[in-house]
Amino acid sequence: MQPSVLNRRQFSMGIGATALAGFGVARAQSEGRIVLGQSAAFSGPAAQLGIQFNQGAKLFFDQLNAAGGVGKRMVEIRTLDDGYEPDRCAENTRKLLADDVFALFGYVGTPTSLAAVPLFTQAKVPFFAPFTGAESLRQPFNRLVFHVRASYYDETALIVRQLVNLGVKKIAVFHQNDAYGKAGLDGVNKALAEHKLPLAGAATVERNSVDVAAAVEKLVAAKPDAVVQIAAYGASAAFVRAARKAGFGGTFYNVSFVGTQALADELGKDGAGVVVSQVVPSPYQPSRQITREFLDAIKKGGDKVQPNYSSMEGFLAARIFAEGLRQAAASGKISRDSFISGMEGLGTQVISGFPVSFGANDHTASSFVEMSMLTGDGRVRT
Repeated sequence: MQPSVLNRRQFSMGIGATALAGFGVARAQSEGRIVLGQSAAFSGPAAQLGIQFNQGAKLFFDQLNAAGGVGKRMVEIRTLDDGYEPDRCAENTRKLLADDVFALFGYVGTPTSLAAVPLFTQAKVPFFAPFTGAESLRQPFNRLVFHVRASYYDETALIVRQLVNLGVKKIAVFHQNDAYGKAGLDGVNKALAEHKLPLAGAATVERNSVDVAAAVEKLVAAKPDAVVQIAAYGASAAFVRAARKAGFGGTFYNVSFVGTQALADELGKDGAGVVVSQVVPSPYQPSRQITREFLDAIKKGGDKVQPNYSSMEGFLAARIFAEGLRQAAASGKISRDSFISGMEGLGTQVISGFPVSFGANDHTASSFVEMSMLTGDGRVRT
């Protein structure tokens, strides 16, 4: 099977199977602002990931503050640019911890987040909603880490299931040559094994690079029917263009970390038929409560934030974080320890129409995954 792009009927068939699917703290935090620290890419080839996530989160917190905050305490995000590089992220994390931030929030990327783990673990500071689905940040369990999004295993399982449902069996992987790429590759291999299928080929690209020539040559020669891309938007866009120019007629799938709107912007009309798995509801469909809240917040904020999946994830992460703060405030005093206990005490519930589940031994809110497709005119549909 060599489809050039999935047609509307095939795409709908494919997504038919989609299922929605104590640390003691020595000192209480000050009674002033609740300051969150975010190290993320705000410059370089992955900049839109950090920018868009931050804009969505800040949109929520600004309006929360305008309504009086939580327990009359305002929430502020302090940002540092790491350019999606682990060493810079580690240095930023040391600075944020030295500034005694309440929690680390919205870190972007697997290799960067992994660089922060020993630092925030030693400091006993919560690490909330990293923009990554890697298992290495979920296992072994760390009571300081809270995930809002589904895992890359969840995403790649759905991608492979959809491809198999469409009759596609020769599946290759183009992945970043680091912990993020390995996490996605592991997920695809795990999913293929469940369907008793071999990997049709794999090729890599370096982080923050768009030098994809060798990877294109290798994978086009392998003649897969589909390529699953585990990279950021710049490299993924470069691969799509170069592979098609080299004669590849198959389909392209990406996990959510790619940055959907940034990928669509990079590809333009060449994006038609490119598929992306998503771990938050569509920011374009107001039938969902969280989307209505998001779009209303954008309007109230003067339409300064672009509605897209990355900004939606930031908004949702901030919404859930605020719920944990409210639980902490209800316990008497907001501290890191009461926040952790408050998050664990949320249990299974629906927040703004989005199902979440937290517990003492489970800090992963969601396994929600659905598929989306770029249309070639800068839009994304589900």
